[in-house]
Amino acid sequence: MNQPEGSVGVFDSGVGGISVLGELLRCLPNERFIYYGDSANAPYGSKTVDEVRELSLKIADYLIIQRGVKALVVACNTATSAAVKLLRREFSIPIIGMEPALKPAVAMARGGKVVVMATPMTIKEQKFQDLLFRYGKEAQVFSLPCPGLVELIEAGETEGERINSYLKGLFGSFQLGEVDVVVLGCTHYVFIKESVAAFFQGRAAVIDGNRGTANQVIRVLEEKGLLSRGKNRPLAERVELVTSGTAEDLELWHRFLLKVS
Repeated sequence: MNQPEGSVGVFDSGVGGISVLGELLRCLPNERFIYYGDSANAPYGSKTVDEVRELSLKIADYLIIQRGVKALVVACNTATSAAVKLLRREFSIPIIGMEPALKPAVAMARGGKVVVMATPMTIKEQKFQDLLFRYGKEAQVFSLPCPGLVELIEAGETEGERINSYLKGLFGSFQLGEVDVVVLGCTHYVFIKESVAAFFQGRAAVIDGNRGTANQVIRVLEEKGLLSRGKNRPLAERVELVTSGTAEDLELWHRFLLKVS
């Protein structure tokens, strides 16, 4: 059933967007949310652009046409890169996407080294290349594709031997002390933020774009007169989780949501 005042729709390929949802819950205490995770088709980062666009259109159609959300957050860097322009052409409601936090990372690095962790598709897409062109001259920026990492996190791996082994292989060409900032350019990676920080022994700042996205959602809802003014509600009344996957996926998401909300 649609929420009376209109919910905000949020979607991702799986559990990653839960990290964005947690930020939205903190920043927008009066809003209700419908979260759709497309776990049956995860990961998006290894698919073609056309495949991601088709999947994104289907999910947007469900959330906007069938569920009547008042705004849509594409809580996935890959889907944003591939499909956000198409979604904005197809639907009239506000649609907010993700962007790797390269601008603040470059400012923090002060000419030093910035490593951007992202899916292979995000790095290849024009949206990221434009971002790199805009800010990449102000620091030494290294784009680091992370194949297979989303799958580990989707399986509930956020710390421990397998994650540490992955990070060791990923950052093998870098000296620990020479990296100033690590950008988590996929919403899934936020769940291994502590593991990445620990790998660099606290010498590198580790940042993501979730707060920036939440701030943009607030600005857009205010501009459109769509902000809810109701009272704070318990978490169970504010969030509906929907998946194309299994009941086990939903159970994992509830655990992850409790970590970040």
